[in-house]
Amino acid sequence: MLDSVLGKLARQHDPNVLVGFDTADDAGVYRLTPELALVQTVDFFTPVVDEPYVFGQIAATNALSDVYAMGGRPMSALALVCFPEKGDPGLLQEMLAGGLAKMVEADCTVIGGHSIRDEEIKLGYAVTGTVHPEKILTNNAARPGDRLIFTKAIGTGVISTAIKRGVAEPAWVSAAVDSMTTLNRAAAGVVTSGAFAVHSMTDVTGFGLLGHAREMAAGSGVGLRIHASRVPLLPGAMECVRAGHVPGGLKANRQFAGSCVDAAAEVGQELLTLLYDPQTAGGLLISVAESDAAALLAELRNAGVGAAEIGEVVAGGKPPITIAA
Repeated sequence: MLDSVLGKLARQHDPNVLVGFDTADDAGVYRLTPELALVQTVDFFTPVVDEPYVFGQIAATNALSDVYAMGGRPMSALALVCFPEKGDPGLLQEMLAGGLAKMVEADCTVIGGHSIRDEEIKLGYAVTGTVHPEKILTNNAARPGDRLIFTKAIGTGVISTAIKRGVAEPAWVSAAVDSMTTLNRAAAGVVTSGAFAVHSMTDVTGFGLLGHAREMAAGSGVGLRIHASRVPLLPGAMECVRAGHVPGGLKANRQFAGSCVDAAAEVGQELLTLLYDPQTAGGLLISVAESDAAALLAELRNAGVGAAEIGEVVAGGKPPITIAA
């Protein structure tokens, strides 16, 4: 909805805007000097877990991810808080403490924020980072022949739904929380080291793996082939789909991207459903030259990142995304 509204507004023409909202990228980038640009993003949402401290950690991790996805380094953040007028101040303190802990881990300084009264709790951050103007990683530069590497397992959406329904098993919750509170800092550090020919990158969040893959394919004018069996899944994710713990966002993602996807008959419907699952603080989807794919994958794993090669970039076609078994 926001995309359709913004598309009808008059565009500002500023040559220093290197990445704007017109490319559906992860963050905006504004050039200050020939060697320095700002990366700016904002993200906030309602609780996805019961513990306020952990929710704060997840909110911060999710907001920071967009800066990492652009190849940037987070510098400062502003907190965005919606909280009930008669809410428990201790709960709010725990939420903000969790967020601050992750900001400290990211070497990103919280310098202020804004709060409003709202009966529905929400928390997030506006994050500003820096990047060299010639080293920005966008979601629209994938090249045919590239390999696709993904740095986290998927399933946080269906597991969060199971949590809300009170039916998630402790092991599922633990694995999902570990994923959602793991910064993409280590993965981004490897990618931006300059040792690998990475052409394009995006983080997989609310649109799910296939929604963000659609944006990469459309922006780059290419096709993507994803091998469903290679996509890492969180423990309990498949069980949640089988039990019907499917969030509304997943259904919306399928409606949004489904027409762009051709799945082989061998791909089970439950696994295909998970590929549309909206992620919170998800992994990085990386398009890297075939010659560097194995080395990048090895270096990511050496850095403690549970990365996997899940597909390849091909020449553009219709539909732009194919799913193999």
